[in-house]
Amino acid sequence: MTGILWMLLTGLCFVAVTALVKSMGPGMPPAQAAFLRYLLGIAFLIPMLGDVRRANLTPRQWKLFTFRGLFHSIGVALWFYAMTRIPIAELTAINYLAPVFVSIGAALFLGERLAARRIFAVIVALVGAAVILRPGFREVANGHIAMLLAAMVFSGSYLLAKIMSDEVRPTVILFMLTVFVTIGLAPLAALDWVTPTWGQLGVLTCVALFAQAGHFTMTLAFAAAPVTVTQPITFLQLVWATLLGLLVFNEPVDIWVVLGGVLILASVTFITWREAQLKRRPITPTINATKV
Repeated sequence: MTGILWMLLTGLCFVAVTALVKSMGPGMPPAQAAFLRYLLGIAFLIPMLGDVRRANLTPRQWKLFTFRGLFHSIGVALWFYAMTRIPIAELTAINYLAPVFVSIGAALFLGERLAARRIFAVIVALVGAAVILRPGFREVANGHIAMLLAAMVFSGSYLLAKIMSDEVRPTVILFMLTVFVTIGLAPLAALDWVTPTWGQLGVLTCVALFAQAGHFTMTLAFAAAPVTVTQPITFLQLVWATLLGLLVFNEPVDIWVVLGGVLILASVTFITWREAQLKRRPITPTINATKV
């Protein structure tokens, strides 16, 4: 129950992140908003400096962190772009695809065996994505395409995180990600810079706070209960996002988005359960692994 409660709180934190960014609208360029979020978030990582100094990173590890920062920077910019252009529920449902792309990438690049059951689960997830987008029956907006690309790019970041998680502490991985993404987004932000208002800076500070809080509560959830218990709770993120879109942003409830999200989540939950059954360390990140 403790793990479930922490995961519930995690979901609320990450939905709050999406809602805050969406509330800003398209007034600030996506890359600049993402850059300022990460820049402001560095302040919350000061307690991790000791672990970073003691890590004694090798040149190879620095290279992997650099590549991960590049992947994540592109993904975050796409995600911020999508957040202000498509409904929250659709964004949340498409976000569920990231762990599925990780499974495919793990088979292609890390040599993991893609068994028949996992292949079926991946197909179910892709069907879920088709149900959400319904190409030919509705307009697929630029925001949808950006979110799909973001999920793919984030899968590369997660695969690199998997490699690094066997070598350094989680605090080091989080610290290095924040620093490298800030550096990676800086040139993109400079290309189209708009002087932010104090209100926008306040919102982005809250985004950084909720994102870091979500990471922390997710860690507590994993420490209190197996991932096979906490994973299904991530479905409630779609519920919160749908209600928030309806009540706050006047976005109508789309039953096809909910159905597609359920299919994708069922696929990810099955993959997670199978990894636990096989007693392997899972490489598939939970849906809660926030991009911001």
